[in-house]
Order: sequence, then structure tokens, then C-alpha cells
Amino acid sequence: MARTQFMTAGTRDEMFCPQLPQAGRVLPPTKEKTDPGELTPLLESKKSKQPSVDSKTAEEDFNDNLPNRRGIGISIFKKIKMVTLLGLASTAFIVIMINPELSLEQYQICVSMKEPHALDMLHKEETTIEFLIHAPVLDADAINSTMRKTMPKLTITINTSEPWDLYLDENALRTGNQKAFKHEFSCCLSTHGGSYQIFFSTDWEESIPIVFSYHPLNSLVHEQVVLAAIILACVYFLIIFEIVHRTLAAILGSMATVAVLASLNERPTLEEIMSWLDVETLALLFGMMIIVAIFSETGFFDYCALVAYKIAKGKVWPLITLLCVFAGVVSAFLDNVTTILLLTPVTIRLCQVLDLDPRKILIAEVLFSNIGGTATAIGDPPNVIIVSNQELAEKGINFSSFTEHMVVGIVFISIAGYGLLRVFYRNVKLLQNQDPPELRELQQEIAQWRRAAHHIVVASREESMVRALLLQKVATLETLMRNQIYKRKARETKDFEASVEDLEKKCRITDYVLLGKSGVVIVLVILAFFLHSFIESMYVGLGWIAIMGATLLLVLADISDMESILHRVEWATLLFFAALFTLMEGLAKLGLIDWLGDQMGLVVSLVSDEHRLTVAIIAILWISAIASSFIDNIPYTTAMVPVLVKLSEDSRLNLPIMPLVLALAFGACLGGNGTLIGASANVVCAGIAEQHGYGFSFIEFFKIGFPMMLVTTLVSMVYLLICHVALQWH
Repeated sequence: MARTQFMTAGTRDEMFCPQLPQAGRVLPPTKEKTDPGELTPLLESKKSKQPSVDSKTAEEDFNDNLPNRRGIGISIFKKIKMVTLLGLASTAFIVIMINPELSLEQYQICVSMKEPHALDMLHKEETTIEFLIHAPVLDADAINSTMRKTMPKLTITINTSEPWDLYLDENALRTGNQKAFKHEFSCCLSTHGGSYQIFFSTDWEESIPIVFSYHPLNSLVHEQVVLAAIILACVYFLIIFEIVHRTLAAILGSMATVAVLASLNERPTLEEIMSWLDVETLALLFGMMIIVAIFSETGFFDYCALVAYKIAKGKVWPLITLLCVFAGVVSAFLDNVTTILLLTPVTIRLCQVLDLDPRKILIAEVLFSNIGGTATAIGDPPNVIIVSNQELAEKGINFSSFTEHMVVGIVFISIAGYGLLRVFYRNVKLLQNQDPPELRELQQEIAQWRRAAHHIVVASREESMVRALLLQKVATLETLMRNQIYKRKARETKDFEASVEDLEKKCRITDYVLLGKSGVVIVLVILAFFLHSFIESMYVGLGWIAIMGATLLLVLADISDMESILHRVEWATLLFFAALFTLMEGLAKLGLIDWLGDQMGLVVSLVSDEHRLTVAIIAILWISAIASSFIDNIPYTTAMVPVLVKLSEDSRLNLPIMPLVLALAFGACLGGNGTLIGASANVVCAGIAEQHGYGFSFIEFFKIGFPMMLVTTLVSMVYLLICHVALQWH
């Protein structure tokens, strides 16, 4: 059984100790008695100056009570935190329960100049009505004033509200292509029976088919953007200060978003919420986690660490350069999440070999993975969204033209980013582990034993005994570690040849058969990842490819113990992404992302003609970079593409589409380096590092990632202004 295999990590004599605590308990810290022979000369010189008995007793009492006071303070904080979060979560649950799900009844009518249409709606007290329509029409904002005078018009009014004008698209009418539009009417009740009456009229002689629905909104609808911003700020507050785990923070934020939607009479159904999840990304993560879990059993990651150590000659900066360049180049042709999943275990093992702190190396690696993914149309999800958009494709933005403009900029951005990294890591000593290797190995061993104990589900007496034995082993190792803290030895420095000889004994391939099977599957998966964007007859996405690869490897490897493989899947990371997708889609429905787009369009429209393109590039780039640092760049890019199309089609602005799209791509992709949850690769890297005992916090990532985002965005701005304002490359 997999649950009992952990006992092989130590001998039976190590497992059973005569002075171990009760089963399942961890030994408390014990006061070590100092050997008089080990006293330092400084302490020996002060023997004659010992304090009095009373003062010594008072000092000991204070020191003994200090941990208790701290413990009481921590306990009070935890109780306040629990009560506060419990109250907020309960409130959200109650709001969701007392508000019904939104169920819209659709109406189908035909309107012509000779046959206008009127409809009495249900009696409602709300003064704001949200109206949704599907018809062969165009919005007034997409048409210039000259065309409006000649195009047939469809006018919709509710009671005495301002009329909503839409313009007939004759091509869409002939082809049956209906477009969806949404509008909010602010109106008052009719004097005839206190009801709402909706009225359709047109100056087109033929019939116009219309499908519409409506529902009332309460008075909070005007503050929904503010509520969305408050929810997002609260989620970041919980994550930044590590009040709760980031997964729980995202879950609480998504629940709060659904509760706000419910209070606005817009509560989504469970099926709609499930549709918000990016199943493609979740399937990609799950499949690749399974593949990496099996692949790691071959010893290949240890062997790669040894090879990289030889190439770098045991020096730190050649190693960092090698990892960053490799991560950037591979991410340009593969999804950067896949790159990080494969590269993070190798980096952690390599840092252990070089006696480096993996946290800072991993942060540098994931930053350059995001930079490299920006270079091509398949390296980062925002680029995929842009290139796959049909309206942008009709305007000449395809894979080759988009990649051509992006690659040149990424070369300069990578050089600037590498220079900034040299500044951050100029003191190589700070990259090294401060603890001696013996103590660090004990810490890792303790973490592994404790994780093994927590993974055992106690369903029988035997399983309870195994878990107790594992926790006893943890207690024994913790006691040994405390003893070593008082007897720290200086770090031994070995020459390069001796280190290589020592590593060759430890870092080797352990299963060549499994390595061959895993290698074949990984090569096929990576090849399919690369080809799926170019072969139109390949009707599977990245998620399907990863799941197929994981299934194939499970069959080839003849895995019988599924639990040991599933234990290595980062379930917390998958749940975090699921909650984050729900949170971001909910914020989008509350209008936060649309509000950002409207503000961007407002800024651009207020500028004079000669400076409009410059201001548009700067505004789109920096707003996208800052926004993508704090919200997921996938829904942001999806919402911003129609905004850019509208700006380019506005004849009054006269803006070319290519510079606007490039500014969006640079901002959305590079902005992901700003915070820990700004990009999917960041979260995946943090989850794997935490699984290996090297987790890094939001603040640790922010100190390096946010300045990197500012510098790289600044370089991309200079590049875009030179190429598309000064040189008019587009």
C-alpha cells in the first residue's frame, strides 16, 4: 500500500524512541543544558558578574512568559479573523439563498415602418431596466455621424426614457447574422396602471426580426463598479498579508461576487458559473502535473541538475543566465505554464546542488518565462485571444504579422530585464542559503515526513498507528534539528571537481525504462502543443492534449498506485484557478473591466489629432499593464479587444489598429509579472515550490516582479513609440 511505503524512509530503531510523546503529538521545544566545557570565552569572563538571584529570577520569568504572551496575541488574532470571515461568508451565503437565479424569458417579434410594436412589461418598482437584444443591427457608437443620416434606424424606448437608437446592418439582415447588444434604461412607471411599456419603431419598410429579453435592476446597480473594486481590494488584502491561503481568499472573493450579483437581481445559475471556468487551462494543468509526477520518478531532473552544474562550472550567474534564456525561448513556442511545470523541479534540484536559495532563482525564471511568452502568438493566452479574434483577422492581424512586431520588441525588453536582474542579484551571497546544508536537509526531511502524515486518511486503526509513527518521526527529527542549531558548523567549501564527483554518485537516472516511455510521451505532447495552432484539422486544444498525454503515460508506466501520483497534483493551485476564473468573470459582469475600457476610450478621445496615437499607445499599454498585474489578463484581454476595434473604426479618431493591439499585448503579458497572481505561470511556480518546501510569498514576488514589470513596460513603450509613431511601421 502507498500509505505504508513512507516507513521505509527510516529504520525501525529511528521510528520508535523510548521518550517519544503520545501518538500524533509533536515534541515541544526543550531547553537545552549547555555543557560548561562549550562555553565561549566571553561567557566565561562574565562568570564573576552574575546577576543577583532576584534579578535573574525576574529576567527568567519575563523570558518564560514572553512566548505565552505572543501565543495569546496570535490566538486572539486568529479568533478575530475567524469571526470576521465567518460573518462575511455567512452574509454572502444568505444573500445568495434568498435571491432567485436569473431566468430570462425571451420574446420574438418583427418590426417594420408600417408595423411598430408595443409590449406591456410586468409591474415592477425598480426604475432601471436592463434590456438585451439580438438583431441585425449596429450600435450607434460604431457608426460615424455621416453614415447615421443614411442608414435605417431602429428605436427602442421604455415609457419616458431616453430612446436607444440602433442602425440596421443590411448585410447581416440578408445573411441572418444577429448581433447581441445590452442597454440600461432609467425610466419611471407609466401613469396607465403603473406598468412599463416598451415600444419598437423603425423607418425600414421591410420586417426586422428581433429577439429580446429584459429584467429589472435594483438601485445598487449604479455602484456595482465600486463594489467590484472593493471585492478585488479585499481579496488582495487577504493574499498580500497572508491572512488566509490564497486559494481560500479567491474562493471567498468569488462567493462575494456572486452575492453582489444576486443582490442586483442578476444571480447567475450554477451552469453559468461552471461555464466561467477556463476548463482548457485547468485540464492543461492537471494533465501536465500527472506527466511531471511520473517523469520525476526517473531521476531525470537530478541528472539535468548535474549537467547544468557542469555547464555553469559551478558558478551562479552563468547558471541563472542559462535558466532564464531557456525559460524565455521555450515559452515563446510552448505555453509558459507548461514550461514552468517542466522546469521548476529541475531548478529546485539544481539550486540544492549549488547550495542556493531556490526562491529567487524561481522568481527570475518565471519572470523571463512570461517575457518570452510575449514574443509569439502562441506563447501567452492574451496573444492567442488577439490572433484568434475574427474581427482583428479581417483587419490584417494574423500570426505572422503579429509575431513579427512582437519579437523585435521582446529582444530589447529581454536585454533590459536581464540588466535589472543583475542589479537585483548583484550580491551573489544573498542568493545562497544561510543555513548549513545539514540543517537544511533536516528541514526538508521534516517537511516530507509531516506531509506524508497529513496525506494519510485515517479510516482504520492501522492507518491511525502509521500516522502516529510518522508524526513521532517528525518529533524526533525536530529534536535533532534543535540540537544542531546550537552546534552549527561552518559551511564546507568544496572545489568544483570534488563537487562533481560527489554529485555524480547521487544524481543519476534511476529508471531507464520509465525514462524512455516518459520521454516519448512528453515529446509527442510538446509536438502536439506546437502543431495544434497550425493544423486546422486538429480539433483538440491544449487541455485535451495534456489529458491524452497523461492517460497514455499512465498506461505505458503501468501505474497501479494512483494515490501516490494524485498526491503530487497541486490541488490547491487548481482550486485557486477555478475560484479566480469565477471571481474575474463576476467582476466583468459587474462592469469593472468595461469601465476600464470606457475610461481608456475617453482619455484617447480628449486628445488632439496630432498626439492621439501617442496618447492611445501610452494609455492602452500602461492601463493594461497595471490592470493585468491585479486581475487575470485573460478576461481583461477578451473585454478589451472589442474596445480597440471600436476605437479603430471611429472615423473621428482615425487610429490604426496594429499599434493599439500591440500595446494591449505588451501590457497584458508583461503586466503579469507585476504580482504573484498576475499570470498563471506565477501561481503554478509558487505552488510547485511550496510543495517542495520553498514557497515564496506575495511580497517576496512583488519586490522583484513589480519593478521588472515597470522597466519592461517602459522599454516596450519606447519601442512602440519609435516604431509606430516616429517610423510608422504599421
